Amino acid sequence: MDEREQMEFFHEIFDAGLPRLGPGDDTSTRRALNTALGARSEAGGPRSEKLRILDLGCGNGPQTMQLALNTDGTILAVDNHEPFLDELKKRALALGVEEKIQTCLGDMRNLELDEGPFDLIWCEGALFVTGFRRGLETCFDLLVPGGSLAVTELCWFKTEVPEECRKFFEMEYPPMVDVETNLHEIRECGYELLDTFMLPESAWWDSYYLPLERRLPEFRACYAHDPEKLEFVEIIQLEIDMYRKYSSYYGYVFYIMQR
Repeated sequence: MDEREQMEFFHEIFDAGLPRLGPGDDTSTRRALNTALGARSEAGGPRSEKLRILDLGCGNGPQTMQLALNTDGTILAVDNHEPFLDELKKRALALGVEEKIQTCLGDMRNLELDEGPFDLIWCEGALFVTGFRRGLETCFDLLVPGGSLAVTELCWFKTEVPEECRKFFEMEYPPMVDVETNLHEIRECGYELLDTFMLPESAWWDSYYLPLERRLPEFRACYAHDPEKLEFVEIIQLEIDMYRKYSSYYGYVFYIMQR
């Protein structure tokens, strides 16, 4: 498969109708949001009135819905795959928050936004697209002074990691580092850390891995005679199996910070 075919197959597996397209849960999103809004209140600003919010790499929007339900602001939701944005709009309409959300088809690596600066920038599981450091720097320039940034990033929890697990991520996500290294990058970029916490294992399983894993037999049957697509499917299965075996060694961490 060439790059275009790979992306098409990726989007076939990671269908917009899945509950989530990456690890996360509503409780964690609300916890991070409360931290960001609390810092705004302590700085003397209204807690959530008329916030300008940027949701980068929004996907099909589960976190966008929480932002809309729990703030009085307006949200610009950016993703590079239009079917994800279409699904996000359906979810917003079902919850009655569609007037708060504007969608934008765009690439995080080449943002051209006229709507900023923003009071709050959100990025769950998507900052890897730019790289953690570059993403922090880009968001810093898009924030108002005193504005907040909340991101999740895949991190090592331990220094000694089983060889099977480390080799897998050397192939799949070589830039992954530990929490302390990311905290250093946050400080270097001029942010004040407000809070950090690990996503619970349920945030991986309940709305992400289990619904995704249930889809894989269908793809194995459909593409039984296509070795390249079968290999892609088995890499996804291997990723899920890695988390089953080694979830104590790595996971997603929420970082909430203020410019």
